[in-house]
Amino acid sequence: MSSDETRMWHITVTVAGEPHDPDEVRAGLERLVEERPFLLTVRFQPNRAEVRYWEQATDLLDAASLALRLWTEHRDSAGLPQWEVIGLEVLDRDTFTTRVDEGTAPPPFAGIGSVRPY
Repeated sequence: MSSDETRMWHITVTVAGEPHDPDEVRAGLERLVEERPFLLTVRFQPNRAEVRYWEQATDLLDAASLALRLWTEHRDSAGLPQWEVIGLEVLDRDTFTTRVDEGTAPPPFAGIGSVRPY
């Protein structure tokens, strides 16, 4: 594989912070899904959220850099809480597919764009 070939990466970003009204959190996350319709699933609690999606990038570093900016780049426009990233998982397609096949990861397209509580 050449160094400038684009690959697909499965991303899970977890953010957390001070608790907010669950209806406000849901509304902000629904706006985030409107702004970034490629999001697979979004789960939340009053003090945390988890966003799962596929990212296209040349390598893991690029994919992780894009993922780390997702929340802050949409914080104002989507009305998201001032939470910080507390977790990041970046998996290449083969590793993610292996985990799905083993039953240790949820299917990649379960509930596309859904926003739901944990």
